[in-house]
Amino acid sequence: MIAGDVWAVVPIKETAQAKQRLAAALPEALRAQLALAMASDVLAALAAVRGLAGILVVTIDEAAAALAQRHGARVIAEGARDGQTGAVSAAAALLARERRHAMLALPGDLPLVTPDEIELVLEAHTRRQDFVIAPAHDGRGSNAILCAPPTLVPLAFGNDSFLPHLAASRRAGIEPRILHLPGIGLDIDNPQDLAAFLKVASAGRAHALLAAAGVNLA
Repeated sequence: MIAGDVWAVVPIKETAQAKQRLAAALPEALRAQLALAMASDVLAALAAVRGLAGILVVTIDEAAAALAQRHGARVIAEGARDGQTGAVSAAAALLARERRHAMLALPGDLPLVTPDEIELVLEAHTRRQDFVIAPAHDGRGSNAILCAPPTLVPLAFGNDSFLPHLAASRRAGIEPRILHLPGIGLDIDNPQDLAAFLKVASAGRAHALLAAAGVNLA
């Protein structure tokens, strides 16, 4: 791992509007609770990683901001209304202005992420200019990206962002390093993801919340 201050960036949407693609499986109130529980699991994993200089949460949601502060994260609102791409881009621009060495961007819906997996991403960062990426389990999305410096590669998230991100890295002159990590790979976007998550043993808050609510999609 290259020595330098790497900041984790986690965009968190307004929880009242969260996870609408889970509407067929979960009621609205439980979806909001799940969004916060998953964000808590992500922030707890990041807070346990020694190799990070800090955590930056991009949100305008009061509950998410309070959660972030409890985990020692810095909170900004700039870009929070502009989706994951706008939020991460705003955070990258801020970190670049502050001359931070690198950014590690993760979404807030990775309830199985572990400190060990995050450390594997950091350990893969061995070049001053670098791009490390861990795709979603379906090989389409981009669930973790380490970019050094933070604005080296323009990022654009979405269901099919993985291959475009590889291409963008190569256009910037950096051969991307790809890590396949099961915890980072499972983001919860639809009922199929939720069913897969419920089959995995987890001590996290998201799993406990769904178990207490009696959710079973088997």
